[in-house]
Amino acid sequence: MRIRIVDAFTDRPFTGNPAGVMLLDAFPEDSWLQNVALEINHAETAFAHPLPEGGEADWALRWFTPVTEVAMCGHATLATAHVLHTTGAHKGQVRFATRSGVLVAETAEDGTVTLDFPTAPLTAVDVPEGVAEALGARVLAAFDTGPHVGDLLVELADERTVRALRPDHKALTTHSERGIIATARAEHPAAGYDFVSRCFFPNVGIDEDAVTGSAHTALAPHWSQRLGRAALTGLQASPRSGLVRTEVRGARTLLGGRAVTVVEGELLV
Repeated sequence: MRIRIVDAFTDRPFTGNPAGVMLLDAFPEDSWLQNVALEINHAETAFAHPLPEGGEADWALRWFTPVTEVAMCGHATLATAHVLHTTGAHKGQVRFATRSGVLVAETAEDGTVTLDFPTAPLTAVDVPEGVAEALGARVLAAFDTGPHVGDLLVELADERTVRALRPDHKALTTHSERGIIATARAEHPAAGYDFVSRCFFPNVGIDEDAVTGSAHTALAPHWSQRLGRAALTGLQASPRSGLVRTEVRGARTLLGGRAVTVVEGELLV
């Protein structure tokens, strides 16, 4: 069985968010999938297998962190679409059957992947007690991101505050199902991005995620409303960093980016 490591939401190796990708004939038992994800030890490993023709989806897709299965993952979906395209296993548009419904990815000839994901329903909430202290920064506003994303989205004062965060990850675990998305408006939009974010997911074994596609299904509508434009670009200001192009289309949000395969090998067990 071939296994690949793909850097997603980037066009350069060693940046963006790395994901493991395995194309299978069928899904083995869950414990095997979880053990492989733990062995790969990236934020997510994607497992996919082809489905019979004529159905609502072309491939079944699941995502595992090193400690648990997750309901939605953008960067590992983009990585899987990239592998399908570059290996010739599937060309053009591909429909994935997932725990979050059918998700569509389309790869252009230049390698750009566009994901069609459900827009996260944002609900304003009171800032939970202890969040600001855990982050080490004043929180201007907080939003629940709904069941598919499962994060608390918090807006901070400015880009410099987001970049400077050194959170208490253990203290963040009690405030959401998956974790915390911290965001602010870009300080200099001429630099090529409209907003910044960082994502902390200690509840699923990821203290800080490098570039989080699913989080941008919440970030996109938040900033689209604030900035008055449907199409935006987000910079996730993690140490690896990466850009996510977004476009809100009502109940759906498009996420665009590139990917680079950096490792390809054979799984021996």
